[in-house]
Amino acid sequence: MNKYDISFVIPLKNEAESIEALYKGIVENTLPLGLSFEIIFIDDGSTDGSFEIIKNLSKNDTRVKGIRFRRNFGKSSALSAGFKLAKGDIVITMDADLQDDPVEIPRFIEMINRGYDVVSGWKKVRYDPLSKTLPSRLFNKLTSLVTGVKIHDFNCGFKAYRNEVVKSLEIYGELHRYIPALAYSKGFTVTEIVVTHHPRRYGSSKYGWERLFKGFLDLFTVVFLTRFIKRPMHIFGSTGILLFLIGFLINLYLVFHKFLTGALIGNRPLLTLGVLCMILGIQSLSIGLLGEMINNLTHGQKEEYYIVEEVGIE
Repeated sequence: MNKYDISFVIPLKNEAESIEALYKGIVENTLPLGLSFEIIFIDDGSTDGSFEIIKNLSKNDTRVKGIRFRRNFGKSSALSAGFKLAKGDIVITMDADLQDDPVEIPRFIEMINRGYDVVSGWKKVRYDPLSKTLPSRLFNKLTSLVTGVKIHDFNCGFKAYRNEVVKSLEIYGELHRYIPALAYSKGFTVTEIVVTHHPRRYGSSKYGWERLFKGFLDLFTVVFLTRFIKRPMHIFGSTGILLFLIGFLINLYLVFHKFLTGALIGNRPLLTLGVLCMILGIQSLSIGLLGEMINNLTHGQKEEYYIVEEVGIE
């Protein structure tokens, strides 16, 4: 049994001006619910004194907890650290820039109580610059198409989870954007609610085209992790067979061409392409076999299934 009803996990970097206002908003909107809660701030390498504010809040309110990274490790690392510490039945993540409205907290809890495992916020109306909204829209549409998770806003930091969801995930790199997809691949139910989005009051946005590019690279990681991590031969073997067949057909054509016409084929670029495709095909098949061997050696060290309920088990 968890110690609290709700754990708020809030990663931040250089948000000293926003922390106290966010804390007050969370307390004001959670206390009337009659639920116990904790607030975990993760200082991801701030240089503006953010952690001093967190320490002062913790002195006055034991529900406030904080950890500080030695340097900036990224949002995924901050969330991962917060998830490990979270002791609430429900875990709610929020950004610390005051763009997420604590008034929405009861709605997230209501959706979790309806039976959903993950509830993601959707900033349907946004007050961000075009340099942030345009890449975000492209990212969201592509991610929804590739992962099959039908939500509109993967980037929204305002989310709610059952505790077992966050404890089952390994988040690193830029994978925090894909938590709904990773949870969905494990059999958890995912939904979304429209949330109010406020303009940033302090500081500047840390999102842009560079992070979008990194996010797209991690999208390939997510696809591999959710579809092929336990069956690497399916992707490497399929690719290898396709390349080998292409190379074989090219070379077969050249052999028939030589016998029928007597033409020299040794200096033809098409021959080089055919041989190269066959070599790459064999290499891809070999990688798939190595992956299967590694997977077989590590099989059983970590369970591949997720038990949702037990009865009569001691």
